[in-house]
Formats: sequence, C-alpha cells, structure tokens
Amino acid sequence: MRNNTRYNMQPKSSHHINGAYVEDIDGAAIENHYAATGEIIATVHSATPAIIDQAITAAHNAQAEWAARPGIERGRILLRAAELLRQRNDEIARIETHDTGKALQETLYVDAVSAADNFEYFGHIAATMVGENIPLGESFALTRLEAVGVCAAIGAWNYPVQVASWKAAPALACGNAMVFKPSEMTPLSALILAEILSEAGLPDGLFNVIQGKGDVGAALTAHPLVDKVSLTGSVPTGSKVMAGAAESLKLVTLELGGKSPLIIFDDADVENAVSGALLGNFYSTGQVCSNGTRVFVQSGIRETFTRRLIERTAAIKLGDPMDEDTQMGPMISASQRDIALSYIEKGKSEGANLLFGGNAVKMQGLENGHFIEPTIFDGVTDTMTIAREEIFGPVLSILEFNNEEEVISRANDTDFGLSAGVFTRDIARAHRVVEKMQAGTCWINNYNITPVGVPFGGVKRSGMGRENAKAAIEHYSQIKSIYVEMGDVDAPY
Repeated sequence: MRNNTRYNMQPKSSHHINGAYVEDIDGAAIENHYAATGEIIATVHSATPAIIDQAITAAHNAQAEWAARPGIERGRILLRAAELLRQRNDEIARIETHDTGKALQETLYVDAVSAADNFEYFGHIAATMVGENIPLGESFALTRLEAVGVCAAIGAWNYPVQVASWKAAPALACGNAMVFKPSEMTPLSALILAEILSEAGLPDGLFNVIQGKGDVGAALTAHPLVDKVSLTGSVPTGSKVMAGAAESLKLVTLELGGKSPLIIFDDADVENAVSGALLGNFYSTGQVCSNGTRVFVQSGIRETFTRRLIERTAAIKLGDPMDEDTQMGPMISASQRDIALSYIEKGKSEGANLLFGGNAVKMQGLENGHFIEPTIFDGVTDTMTIAREEIFGPVLSILEFNNEEEVISRANDTDFGLSAGVFTRDIARAHRVVEKMQAGTCWINNYNITPVGVPFGGVKRSGMGRENAKAAIEHYSQIKSIYVEMGDVDAPY
C-alpha cells in the first residue's frame, strides 16, 4: 500500500560550518525534488564565496589541534558517531529515500548502516596508525604517519550518506579536517551526519558541509588552504577536478564510473549467477558505479540463464519507494531517466534484442515519478553503444562468449576499470580470470558487495586511490621519514 504521508525535508539551514547551521540566502536556490512524485521537498542555497571561505578557514583553524590528539581519542569520537548513526538509522533511511528515490527496503539496511560500519572500522584502527622503525646497522630510521591537512570532498547522489562517511571517517581518523560538498541533487543527509559528528564530540570546524553545484566544487579544488580533494562522481567531473588540483599539486583521490564485466561460465550455479546479475544491474534502480552491466554468458548456459533472468526480473516489484514491499523505486530525476531511455533506443536501433522492459512507467498515484522498467537486452555486441558507455540506469546487456581467453580479452576492451565479476564452480579458473581483469575491485561468485574492511576503487579511467580499509589511510596521510645517526659524522672536508 502506498504511503500517502507528505514529507517536508527542509533542513534547518543550507550549510553546517564550525559545528553550527549557517545560512546565506545570497547563494542561488537549489530545489530538492522527490523522485517518486516530482514534488519539491526542500530548498537549499548554494555556497557563496564567503561561505566557502568560512568553511575552509574553520577546517584549517581546527585541524592542527585535532591531528595532535592521540589516535585513541580521535577513534573514541568516531565510535560514538557510529552508535548515533545506528540510533538514527530509520530517520536517515527515510531522508535518503526522499533524496534519491531508492526503495526504503534498501535504505533501511544499507545506507546509514554502511556509514556506521565505516566510522566503527576507522574508530577502532585510529590508534594503530603508526609508522615503522627501520634498523640501519649502528643507526636507524623511523617513519611517522602525519595528517594531510584540510581535505575537500565531493559526494555522489546515489549513496549520499555512505559516500560522505567513506571519505570523512578515514580523513578524521588520520587527523585531517574536511569540507564536504554533497551532490546538489541529494543535499540532506550530509547535514545529518554533521549533526551526529558534533553530538559525538567532534570539535567544531573538523567536518563542514556546504551546498552547491560544479562551481562550488571547482572553488574547493582551487582554494589555497585545501590540501587534498576526494571525488566520487563521473569521469568528466573527475577530469575537471584533477585539472583544477594540478595547478597547486593537491593530492587527489578519484572514484569514478565504470562499464564493468560480469562473466558467467557454463559451470556456474544458475540461480546464484542470476542473483549476481540482478544485484549488479537493478539494485538502486541501476544507479551504481560498479554495476556489471556487460553480462558475458558462456554459450552452453546462455538459454537457461536468460530464461531465469527474465523470470526473476519480471517479479521485481516497482513502486512507491516508501512502501517497504517495493523492491525498485524511481530514478533520481527525469533527466537521468531520459538518458537511460535514450540508451535503450540506441540499443534497439543498433540491433540489440530487447527481451524485457525498456519503457518509462507511470505508477498510479505517482504519475510524476521518474520510473522506468528494469531492462534486458541480448544479442549485444562489443561495439554497440550500450556495451561501451556507462548508462547509470537499470539496463542489462547479455553478451555471449565461447571460451576463457576470448572473454578475458573482450571484458578488458574498455576505457574503464572499476569492477569485474566471475561466476564459476572452478575456483582455479575464477582466480585465473580475475588476475587478468583490468579492474580495481573483483568479485568471485558474488557481486557489488563492499565490506568496509576491503579496499574499493578502480584503474584506468575509473579513477585512482582507494576507499575503505587500511588502504584508505594511505590517501589521507603522508609519510615523514626520519634518519637517526647514532655515531660520528664522517665528512670528506
């Protein structure tokens, strides 16, 4: 049954700086629309130059004292933040559903939950982030892990609170301060995270949230007091951020898009393989950067796999994202839905066989929502547009293959390199294949699972650096080497 409650998601103000909400109505108004109805549920104002300077200055002024604290003290605050995220899980889930259109069935169990896991992980290891001692005969050297300084972070709209936490938790654990700009399409949950961090005891100025579009992101990237920029977004945006950071040689982490292969061999468990393909294409209405949208299926299993894929896709419940029985909500916006529909038309015009879906949908009572059917093509070839370009919508392409050597070559024939997956009962072959995949994140007999203790990121045009796990520490700290002489100094003059 549809939830008819009307929600006002209007935040206290647009920005959260130095531990308090801040407003500046001179900034351009940004309307926040609920994807299921098209209604405006909140309006925020873009950060003016004064707001940007205020946030960065607050971060700069607070960072040194925070970095000087013992790691165990920093970790204690992050652990408290994890507790508060879990306590406010239901509230955050409803905010995320209204902000993104994702089904409540997802946001209740993934978004704030994974954010809390992240703060818990880095809270526990904050005290362990130490350097090493290097014996050098009679002398020795040691290294120190030191904070980078002020980190600017630019978030994506598909997992707003999760992405904010993926960046904030390791940055804060390492002793940095952060200015976070959420996507202009999903401005709300980062403000709740700022509230939670303040309540957890994080000193003022260390996590600041400002709103805005690309111009605000560019201003953060260019600001002289910013030491590092971390972006989750598209390849074109990543190129702009990297170019903007290059002038001052800022550190950069980029988690960008993909066109990932999912390889299914003849000996795979069919139901598990279908589950992987569904998770890798239709979860979050297909709006996931790591999605395995090129599903390579070996010829001997193709008919069986395709039949079960269609049967299970047909059973997906599309509808009101606030109904917990709904399995797939709308796309984030009309423009994103239209982009997906345009790719579907390209697929048909280039000769792919549309097996299922492919249409925009008007849901009763949600006629202005941005709904689209989960869509399956087969007969897709490597040169078709839908096999080359990232769609970022629920569009799955089946490509047939015959042997291992062939599929490895075809799977790697892309400018992207974010993720890859393989389903097979032959574990030796599975390892052989993923070893040859040009991708930063690979799965064997599963797909799109991202535990906090496992690094996540891509290669080639899918980005640089890693989120999560101990690998993230490398990107939010810098090494200082110290040589200690224990004997006399021998000079030739």
